Amino acid sequence: MSERKMRASAEEMKAARIDVAFRDYCAHLLIPLNECRHQTAYLPWKCGHERHEYEKCQYGEHLREVSRKSRGEE
Repeated sequence: MSERKMRASAEEMKAARIDVAFRDYCAHLLIPLNECRHQTAYLPWKCGHERHEYEKCQYGEHLREVSRKSRGEE
Protein backbone atom coordinates (compact mmCIF):
# COMPACT_ATOMS: atom_id res chain seq x y z
CA MET A 1 0.00 0.00 0.00
CA SER A 2 1.38 3.43 -0.91
CA GLU A 3 2.19 5.98 1.74
CA ARG A 4 -0.33 8.80 2.01
CA LYS A 5 0.82 12.39 2.31
CA MET A 6 -0.79 15.39 3.93
CA ARG A 7 -1.96 17.95 1.37
CA ALA A 8 -1.94 20.86 3.81
CA SER A 9 1.34 21.72 5.47
CA ALA A 10 1.70 22.31 9.19
CA GLU A 11 2.28 26.01 8.46
CA GLU A 12 -0.91 26.26 6.41
CA MET A 13 -2.94 24.59 9.14
CA LYS A 14 -1.41 26.83 11.79
CA ALA A 15 -2.09 29.96 9.70
CA ALA A 16 -5.71 28.83 9.20
CA ARG A 17 -5.97 28.20 12.97
CA ILE A 18 -7.05 24.57 12.51
CA ASP A 19 -7.37 22.88 15.89
CA VAL A 20 -4.86 20.08 16.42
CA ALA A 21 -7.70 17.55 16.71
CA PHE A 22 -8.73 18.32 13.11
CA ARG A 23 -5.27 18.21 11.52
CA ASP A 24 -5.76 15.04 9.54
CA TYR A 25 -5.75 14.01 5.88
CA CYS A 26 -8.90 16.11 5.32
CA ALA A 27 -7.50 19.38 6.70
CA HIS A 28 -6.87 20.68 3.17
CA LEU A 29 -10.67 20.73 2.74
CA LEU A 30 -11.38 22.20 6.17
CA ILE A 31 -9.35 25.34 5.43
CA PRO A 32 -11.60 26.62 2.60
CA LEU A 33 -14.70 25.43 4.48
CA ASN A 34 -13.79 27.51 7.52
CA GLU A 35 -12.98 30.50 5.31
CA CYS A 36 -16.40 30.20 3.68
CA ARG A 37 -18.07 29.86 7.08
CA HIS A 38 -16.39 33.03 8.33
CA GLN A 39 -17.35 34.96 5.19
CA THR A 40 -21.01 33.90 5.43
CA ALA A 41 -21.43 34.22 9.21
CA TYR A 42 -21.89 30.42 9.57
CA LEU A 43 -25.25 30.45 7.77
CA PRO A 44 -26.22 26.76 7.57
CA TRP A 45 -27.41 26.90 3.95
CA LYS A 46 -24.16 28.43 2.73
CA CYS A 47 -20.91 26.57 1.97
CA GLY A 48 -22.81 23.38 1.14
CA HIS A 49 -20.34 22.18 -1.48
CA GLU A 50 -17.33 22.75 0.78
CA ARG A 51 -19.05 21.02 3.69
CA HIS A 52 -20.04 18.05 1.52
CA GLU A 53 -16.49 17.60 0.24
CA TYR A 54 -15.07 17.76 3.78
CA GLU A 55 -17.64 15.32 5.19
CA LYS A 56 -17.07 12.95 2.27
CA CYS A 57 -13.34 12.97 3.03
CA GLN A 58 -13.99 12.39 6.74
CA TYR A 59 -16.24 9.44 5.91
CA GLY A 60 -13.54 7.96 3.70
CA GLU A 61 -11.04 8.33 6.53
CA HIS A 62 -13.47 6.58 8.88
CA LEU A 63 -13.86 3.68 6.45
CA ARG A 64 -10.06 3.37 6.11
CA GLU A 65 -9.70 3.28 9.89
CA VAL A 66 -12.41 0.64 10.30
CA SER A 67 -10.86 -1.45 7.53
CA ARG A 68 -7.40 -1.11 9.04
CA LYS A 69 -8.64 -2.17 12.47
CA SER A 70 -10.60 -5.11 11.08
CA ARG A 71 -7.39 -6.39 9.42
CA GLY A 72 -5.66 -6.19 12.78
CA GLU A 73 -3.33 -3.32 11.93
CA GLU A 74 -2.94 -0.91 14.80
